[in-house]
Amino acid sequence: MAVDPRIEKYLQALEAIKDANFSMDIPVSGDGSGKLGSAIADLRRHLAANMELERTLAEVAQKINEGLLLDEVLDFVYANFRRIIPYDRIGIALLEDDGSIVKSLWANSEAALIRIPKGYAAALAGSSLEMIIASGEPRILNDLELHLREHPGSDSTRRIVEEGMRSSLTCPLQAMNRAIGLIFFSSMRTDTYRNVHVDVYRRIAGQLSVIIEKSRLYQKLIEVNALKDRFLGIAAHDLRSPLGVGKNFLALFLQGYLGEIPDEQLKILRTIDRNLDRMLQMINDLLDISTIESGQLELKPQRIDLSLYLQKAVELRRPLAQAKSISLQLELPPELPEVSMDPQRIDQVLDNLVTNAIKFSFAGTQIILSARKTGNFVSIEVKDQGQGIPQQDLLKLFSDFGKTSVKPTSGEKSTGLGLAIVKRIVEAHEGQVGAESETGKGSTFYFTLPV
Repeated sequence: MAVDPRIEKYLQALEAIKDANFSMDIPVSGDGSGKLGSAIADLRRHLAANMELERTLAEVAQKINEGLLLDEVLDFVYANFRRIIPYDRIGIALLEDDGSIVKSLWANSEAALIRIPKGYAAALAGSSLEMIIASGEPRILNDLELHLREHPGSDSTRRIVEEGMRSSLTCPLQAMNRAIGLIFFSSMRTDTYRNVHVDVYRRIAGQLSVIIEKSRLYQKLIEVNALKDRFLGIAAHDLRSPLGVGKNFLALFLQGYLGEIPDEQLKILRTIDRNLDRMLQMINDLLDISTIESGQLELKPQRIDLSLYLQKAVELRRPLAQAKSISLQLELPPELPEVSMDPQRIDQVLDNLVTNAIKFSFAGTQIILSARKTGNFVSIEVKDQGQGIPQQDLLKLFSDFGKTSVKPTSGEKSTGLGLAIVKRIVEAHEGQVGAESETGKGSTFYFTLPV
């Protein structure tokens, strides 16, 4: 008995499908073998559609992991989901006011004018959407004009018909075992969703529910963080003024303008003055952090002769090192390229790194400030012979309020914000920061600036 030659084709097609290759031709007809071919062709279409769905959902998830905001994620969905489902419009509405209101969050449409824009809201109770939320089941309307004639009081249906839509599929969105809203797929043609597989839409809605909820939380986090920065800036600014007034009056006492002060009282006043200085430094650090975090850090870059700049920087800071009997030295190559930088902000960086090196070093040791060109960057290093930093503490560096277990050698205080500010300023210059250390042998802190 002769073997039907199509069988070999079917076997080859199944092997190709197993390898996710869906491009092979599959012969089909009405006889027995042909029906087998039809079944294999249906399987191929089903698997190809599923794979495309998984790929598309994975791409959306990747967009979330890249930190995109909700509107950007939904724009990506609108641009890419046509590969798996038909639509001329997608809308997202969320439940608000404990679920009593449905409010449009986002919409994109091929229509010239979107009639249900962001912010459009309606009561859930008594609407046709209430049943969808209650049942958790999708709803298909293949003739929106007919639905409007049957429900003439539906303002949202009237608006969507005016937009040119003629059929729709609505799916509930659920996250963390609760309804959070709805997604609307709409088409400008009737009967678009008559033969669709609702399970595919359920899967899409399920994935999008998680994505939307995650994006909402991420966006709220950004908004709360921005509010925190504004509050921090206002609070720090308002605190600085009365502290400045207090220091000015205290200076009158310390400088003898208000009469002679007994030594014991003078000692107390100087302690108060030192603590006011510390408080003002903390407030200035908080203001710097607030300014940078809110995106309001304005750099004023200049072309700088780095060799000359670093020579002056060392001379300015040498007295502070000498006060602790520490040697501060500068080591530079014969030539350094010019860099574009904000000298006032880089002064802050050097102040933090050099004063930290002095703070954690013992008398009789040496601190070296050096610089060298590496590729398209200049690397500036501050190397000390201090106590060093344990490896487990290195991860705390450059973070807000990050303090290590290493103690200053003369009991100096710090806010724990200095290195966090250093990191932000350097990164604003498109450079990088880092540190290397070995317990008992000292530390090297470095930052780079582009040439």
